[in-house]
Amino acid sequence: MNKLIDTFGRKHNYLRISVTDRCNLRCVYCMPHDGIEWKKKEQLLSYEEIFRISRVFAQMGVDKIRLTGGEPMVRKNLEVLIEQLALIDGIKTLAMTTNATLLKPIAKHLRSIGLTALNISLDTFKQDRFTAITRRDDLANVIGGIHAAIEADFQSLKLNMVVMSGVNDDEILDFVEFVKDKKMNVRFIEYMPFKDNSWKLDKVVTFQEMRDRIQQKYNLYPLPTEASAVAKDFGIEGYPGTVSFISSMSDSFCGTCNRLRLTSDGQIKSCLFYPAETNLRDALRKGITDQTLEEMILYALTLKPEAHPPAEEIAAADNRAMIEIGG
Repeated sequence: MNKLIDTFGRKHNYLRISVTDRCNLRCVYCMPHDGIEWKKKEQLLSYEEIFRISRVFAQMGVDKIRLTGGEPMVRKNLEVLIEQLALIDGIKTLAMTTNATLLKPIAKHLRSIGLTALNISLDTFKQDRFTAITRRDDLANVIGGIHAAIEADFQSLKLNMVVMSGVNDDEILDFVEFVKDKKMNVRFIEYMPFKDNSWKLDKVVTFQEMRDRIQQKYNLYPLPTEASAVAKDFGIEGYPGTVSFISSMSDSFCGTCNRLRLTSDGQIKSCLFYPAETNLRDALRKGITDQTLEEMILYALTLKPEAHPPAEEIAAADNRAMIEIGG
């Protein structure tokens, strides 16, 4: 039985866990231009604490966990946590979102120890543009990581592209071209506002605009999705690859949201764009029971709003930066 039902009747079965706020890239839409103050090691949840929280969430109805960061693979011995989480009763999907810079040597190993799904963040195939967006020169490692992930044969493999008008929107068809012949999905994500990321409404390329551009060359047809899916999924006629759109700005999916977030320092966030947090870390370290942990999680769920505010209000809100929340 799922206990994770909020005040608007939404059931939650998806937990996103940030294992670190650190990253080896400095993407302009994710990290504030002045950087952030990294959390100290003792401020982060230990793997034991993450496992305990995850086990309680699974008992309450979560069957999908996604590891995020920062970049999750910069945290040492991440494989240990993946092995532990894969053994939790009730977890059907264990996923990770990564920039793939460190993926190539260990992709097959991660698949073998229980990681079932992988999302890889990449916003351009152009070297100079990659350096400008990420403020690092690592494109070759990312491409190598993508091909290693393809060979590892994950149950689900996706490319995440944040589309920004005048920055990389001219590459939309290049990404479709890349995935069309592969067992792979590309997700085009509308540019979202976060703390100090220079978001402006005129940088947003909407789902409809992106779809129209693609359909000038390819025939897209809708695919069935779960009611709680954040993406609008489409097949590409004549090809095995698929295309999806995350329309956070132009067509909100708040009404069917099924996800909760655990930050690297142990805060539960019920909504990506809502500042409210519930501190599980400090309570755990005071020796609370699993029953009390459940009660705190249910309290955090009561703070979840019915929908996020308009984009301009999100941009002005005093929320954490994306890298501090978890991708």
